[in-house]
Amino acid sequence: MIDAVATDGPPPPGSRGLRVSDRFQRSRVPVLPTVLFADASADYRDMARDALLEGRTATIMRTVAGGAELLAYLAPDKATDSALAPAPSLICVDVALPGEPGGLELIRQIKADAKLRRIPVVALGTDDDPETVAGAYDAGVNTYIVKPVTFLALVRLMKVFTAYWLETAELPPATEAA
Repeated sequence: MIDAVATDGPPPPGSRGLRVSDRFQRSRVPVLPTVLFADASADYRDMARDALLEGRTATIMRTVAGGAELLAYLAPDKATDSALAPAPSLICVDVALPGEPGGLELIRQIKADAKLRRIPVVALGTDDDPETVAGAYDAGVNTYIVKPVTFLALVRLMKVFTAYWLETAELPPATEAA
């Protein structure tokens, strides 16, 4: 007996077709990707959220103001409902994020954690100084981008990097907790 699953049309002759659990899995509503955005400025976080909405990218955006808050989001306790804090598909961090850990040290900690290192990290900085850019890549970022200062430029940026990281790039599966 062939144990195949048909995805387009009726099952092939001699196969069992879809099992109930397979049909149930396929009928679930897909989960939207989550962007975790870390910036100390409440105004810039709000502008980024509005830019994502304006760009009409189907995502969830969660924002945090500092490194400790970002790490707390990434390591929710067992009692936290994962629907309230979905795992991010993409993390955006201001390289000058204040606090402990801040900016580049925060990125190093994310990339050193086996459960988190596969999540793409986009670093946002205020300049294109080669030392700043090199430091961000040395810390482990996947992309460094100079922060847009106008709303229209931020809308374009959000469209571009969410389209690339969430729709175009093939990413490895998330690492399971050890």
